[in-house]
Amino acid sequence: MNTENVQDIYELSPLQHGILFHCVYGSEVTLYFSQLGFTFKVRNSLNLAAFESAWQKVLARHTMLRTGFYWEDIDKPLQVVYRNVKFPIKQYDWRGIEATEQQKRLDDFLVKDREQGFDLSQAPLMRVTLIRFDDYTYQFIWSSHMIIVDGWSSPLVIKEVIELYTAYSQGQNIDLGKGSVFREYIAWLRRQDSSQAEEFWRRILKGLKAPTPLKNLYVDNLYNPEARYDEPQIKLSKATTAKLQSIARQHRLTINVIAQAVWVLLLSRYTCQTEIVYGCTVSGRPVDLKGSESMVGMLINTLPVRVKVDPNQYLLPWLQQFQEQLVEIRQYEYTSLVDIQRWSELRPGAPLFDSIFVFENQPVDDILQASQEREQSIELSLNLYKTNYAINVVGYPGSQLRIGISYDFRSFDSATINGILRHFEILLENIATNPEVQLKDLSLLTEQARHISLMLEKEAAFNFDLAMCN
Repeated sequence: MNTENVQDIYELSPLQHGILFHCVYGSEVTLYFSQLGFTFKVRNSLNLAAFESAWQKVLARHTMLRTGFYWEDIDKPLQVVYRNVKFPIKQYDWRGIEATEQQKRLDDFLVKDREQGFDLSQAPLMRVTLIRFDDYTYQFIWSSHMIIVDGWSSPLVIKEVIELYTAYSQGQNIDLGKGSVFREYIAWLRRQDSSQAEEFWRRILKGLKAPTPLKNLYVDNLYNPEARYDEPQIKLSKATTAKLQSIARQHRLTINVIAQAVWVLLLSRYTCQTEIVYGCTVSGRPVDLKGSESMVGMLINTLPVRVKVDPNQYLLPWLQQFQEQLVEIRQYEYTSLVDIQRWSELRPGAPLFDSIFVFENQPVDDILQASQEREQSIELSLNLYKTNYAINVVGYPGSQLRIGISYDFRSFDSATINGILRHFEILLENIATNPEVQLKDLSLLTEQARHISLMLEKEAAFNFDLAMCN
C-alpha cells in the first residue's frame, strides 16, 4: 500500500462487511457484480477526451469510488480511500462488422468481464469499456462492485457523467457542488442507539422459527442450468398504472406498498402460509445526515418484514396496516442484518429470508430521460447483477409500472420466474380494477380465465344435476 496516496482509512458499514465476507470466502466471482450497459448515440463522433475526463472527475468527487478494502491479518476489515486513482477506459472499434457478429462479441465480452471480477483490495472497484458499433453509435459498459455503489448511487454517478461530458465536449466547465464523503455515513452509523433497535427487532421477530420457504418453487433435477444474469420484467399498461396511482393517492398509500404487498400475497399463495417473512431493501439515507440523498456508496440495507395475511381481511385496510408497519421499520433501517439475526430466535447463521423486494425510487431510466440533449441520446440497454438471495423482486415506478425478477438460475427455471411475473401482473390488474375486495377474493386468473372457469364450474354442476335426475 502506497501510504502517500492514502487519503483516509475507516471501518466498513455492516452491509459492506457482509458483502466482503460473502465475496472473500465464497467461490462465486460474479457475486455482487454489477454490469450496466448504455447505448450512446451522437450526432458527430464521441469526444473521447471529454468522456474520460467526465469519469475521472466523478471519481475525484466521491471518496467511495476511490476506495479499496483491507482485511488480511486484522480483526476488523478497513476501507482505504486513495487520493488519486487512474481510471483508464478500454475501447473497441467494431465498425464494419455485421450486427449478428457484433452481438455475439458483446455477449462474449460480458461473460469474460463478469468472470474477471474485481480484486477488492485495489481501487477503483469499477471499470468502463467503450465499444463503437458504427460512426454514431457507441455502447459503454459500466462494471462495478456493489460494495462501493448501491442502486440509489448508480443513477447519481451516470447523471454526473452525462452532465460533465456534455459540458466538457462543448469546451465548458460545470459546477456540480460538493462531492460526497462516505466517512460521514460511517460516523452517523456509530451514533445510532443499538439498544432501541434491539428491543424493536426482538419484539418483531418473537416466535419466528424459520424463514418463509421457497423450496416448493425450486425446480428439481435442474442439471447443467444455463447461466443467466438478466432480469425478466413485466410492464403494466399506462391505464392500469394510472388506476393504481389513483388508488394510492385516494387511500394515502404508495405504489411501492401496493407492489410489495402483491409479493407478500404471492408468497402466501405459493407457500400456503398466513405469516410471511421476506427482505425489504431500503435506501438507508437518513434525513438527519446532511447530503445523504446525493451520497455515492453502499448505504442501502435489507431488513426482514414479517406480515400476517388474513384471507378474510379487506385489501385496503390491510394495505394501510402494512404501510404503517413498513414506516415503523424505517426508523431502524440502520440496523445490521447480522445483529437482527442474532436477536431473533432462529439458530445462529440461519437466514431470515430467501427473497428480497427492492423498489427503485430513482431508476437509471428516469435519469437518462431527464439528461437527453439534442446532440446526443443515451438509453439503458443492459442491467445485470447478482446477490446471494434466491429471488430479487424489483419494482420500477413511472407512467408504466415495471416489475423485474433477478434470480438464482441454479434453483429456478425461466418458466417458473415468468409464471411469477404473470401472477404479479394479474394481481396488480385485479387490484386496479376492484380494490374493494377481501384478500381471499383476489384471483390469480385473468378476467377471461375467470369467466371460462366459472362457465366450466356451471357446466360441471349442470351435468351433475342431470346425472342425479337420471
